[in-house]
Amino acid sequence: MEWWCAGLGWPDGRPVLRWERGVGAASEGRVSSLGYGTGIAFRAVGERGCVGARGNPCPHGAVVPGAATQARCPECARLDRAHSVAADTLADDPRTYRVYLAWFGAGLVKVGITREERGAARLLEQGAVAFSWLGRGPLMAARRTEELLRAALGVPDRIPYAQKRAVRATVLSGAGESAGEFAGELVRMHARAVGLGGWPDSLERLPCEVVDHVREFGIRGLPVAGGVVGGLMDGVVVAGRLVAAAGPDLHLMEEGADGRVLVLDTRLLVGWRLGGAPGAVRTTAQVREVPGVQGGLF
Repeated sequence: MEWWCAGLGWPDGRPVLRWERGVGAASEGRVSSLGYGTGIAFRAVGERGCVGARGNPCPHGAVVPGAATQARCPECARLDRAHSVAADTLADDPRTYRVYLAWFGAGLVKVGITREERGAARLLEQGAVAFSWLGRGPLMAARRTEELLRAALGVPDRIPYAQKRAVRATVLSGAGESAGEFAGELVRMHARAVGLGGWPDSLERLPCEVVDHVREFGIRGLPVAGGVVGGLMDGVVVAGRLVAAAGPDLHLMEEGADGRVLVLDTRLLVGWRLGGAPGAVRTTAQVREVPGVQGGLF
């Protein structure tokens, strides 16, 4: 039984590639640690399979496009979404949830919720450069508060990854917000949020404590990226030295005097069997630039 890639994870604030094989009770997993400064080289093998939903295999054994960030066929994607917290179908969930404000770059803040037991894992997975908790309580109270803040403060609950990358580039280059400046933005937004009326009585307000992930992501002072890996297909290679990571993204510097930095969205790896590529120094996968973005921002 072969291992397939399950994407990037952030246990204990460290990036790892996750691997799975089997399904249901017979499934098992393992991780590969990713250290900044180390070389990475792999080759996509065969076809990219649908990973199924909720521990169940895809009933069709579907093949997923190599450029899709969703590693599920439409049917499995609908099933997975229908049983998620975002679908509001878990009203009787007894666990405690937290509401947060996440900062991704100058002027780019979102509101969201996560299970309290997960700690900051959700923020690391989203690529939040900094965040602060707002409140804690039952799921539906957290959800109502999220909607209140989204409407009253004009902040979204979702931000496209392409937008996060473009704004994060100012932090990467060292030209963006200092720790004090983004802390100030979160402090001001937190004060506005907790000052609003209409919070559910069952949701406890939490003090503003800004946490940043600059060290965990390794992003301070790096050159901006020269491109984004657009997708994989059988036989293509991705190679480079890992210089940073944020959310699902790996930042890889290719070898050579003119080595460019490429961003690999590891959601593109999910569902693939990956083989070694010893001696590879350059990426042969399709690389794209983002139209209309100046200065090499990604």
